[in-house]
Amino acid sequence: MELARSVALKAINGSSSTSIFNTGWAHLRRAQSQRIRAYSALMSPPSKAVVYDREGAPEAVTKVIELPAVELKENDVCVKMLAAPINPSDINRIQGVYPVRPQVPAVGGYEGVGEVYSVGSAVTGVAPGDWVIPSPPSFGTWQTYIVKDQSVWHKINKDTPMEYAATITVNPLSALRMLEDFTTINSGDSIVQNGATSMVGQCIIQIARFRGIHSINIIRDRAGSDEAKEKLKKIGADEVFAESQLEVKNVKSLLANVPEPALGFNCVGGNSASLVLKFLRQGGTMVTYGGMSKKPITVSTSSFIFKDLSLKGFWLQKWMGSDKATECRTMIDYLLCLAREGKLRYEMELVPFNDFQVGLSKALGLQGSHPKQVIKF
Repeated sequence: MELARSVALKAINGSSSTSIFNTGWAHLRRAQSQRIRAYSALMSPPSKAVVYDREGAPEAVTKVIELPAVELKENDVCVKMLAAPINPSDINRIQGVYPVRPQVPAVGGYEGVGEVYSVGSAVTGVAPGDWVIPSPPSFGTWQTYIVKDQSVWHKINKDTPMEYAATITVNPLSALRMLEDFTTINSGDSIVQNGATSMVGQCIIQIARFRGIHSINIIRDRAGSDEAKEKLKKIGADEVFAESQLEVKNVKSLLANVPEPALGFNCVGGNSASLVLKFLRQGGTMVTYGGMSKKPITVSTSSFIFKDLSLKGFWLQKWMGSDKATECRTMIDYLLCLAREGKLRYEMELVPFNDFQVGLSKALGLQGSHPKQVIKF
């Protein structure tokens, strides 16, 4: 299905010489033109893509190139991409440190939204003009046109704001699954989390509030932390503490009328994870889904013996890989409905595809703190 582009990407490894590189692409384009004339096959348009031919620093190894047209098989769908985010996991894949990543050379990106451009003769369920997302997500969304089997694509409501459709899978779905998978949380209960300003953190706050669940939120001490607290409270946070505010003997004395949480979420590690554990009630559970500080989690012996705390881990990609396609799509539709109704909101910044390197620099934190970068094609 993607043989032509696979061959084209592998050509990147053949030489670092620009002239040889361009000659190779010209040869592939001529070959594709000959195939069109000879067989009159249904072809995709050529695609511009962000590719990398080796793992390493994303700002150094990524480049935008043109990929040749691809012939559509009878079950294939050609999708014109509309938008795709730059997620931390995308960056980790390029760096070569993510557990599951495509073979290089590869096209970047893992989720996004697009519009059906053309379909193979046996395709049913989607038609040109429909909006679709890859579900479960699929490697290679940082390109203008993608050709994949119809089973990859999930049709969504076109009334959904484009940037939310592009970003609904990785972060909001993680938030929803973690709230539902580890312990029973009812209206009136509470959760605690660090990394509350992250996209997952913002989604946890809003989904919890929608269900009548209180949230206790921990953020880093930094310039603008007061402004960050106000933003989180506006989207439904009950309590927001900077880490330095929790340097007290009994953090639970700060909770006022919010009940002790039975469930906590950690995406930071180090001391911040320890603060989450301090809030948990007897028999509580902390779920770790990230480690932004790159520091280990340290747990006291008494937390296990006297508080009977449990530590769990969550990885969305593993969950989605266990025959969950139908369930995954049902939950995505639920989350997209919340987004359309204004009940799920998070900060994003749209970046034109031609300015990809600017968006990448912001996503890497090389230009200070910025909202989620979403490529607009």
